[in-house]
Amino acid sequence: MNTTTYQVSGMTCGHCAKAVTDELTELEGVSSVDVDVASGAVTVSSAAPLTLTDVRAAVDEAGYTLVEA
Repeated sequence: MNTTTYQVSGMTCGHCAKAVTDELTELEGVSSVDVDVASGAVTVSSAAPLTLTDVRAAVDEAGYTLVEA
């Protein structure tokens, strides 16, 4: 199991968290997504490592921005 935490900007409410969760859950191998709206932290667990490109595309599709470290 691979677990990675990403920073996402622009989320302000439960609807935001659901939109990001829904998009990330559609990525192959993702088993869980935990969103902390207050901090912008999004923790994704998956069977195999996810590419940053795929995660960015899913977050973009939800209408938010992946913050690069």
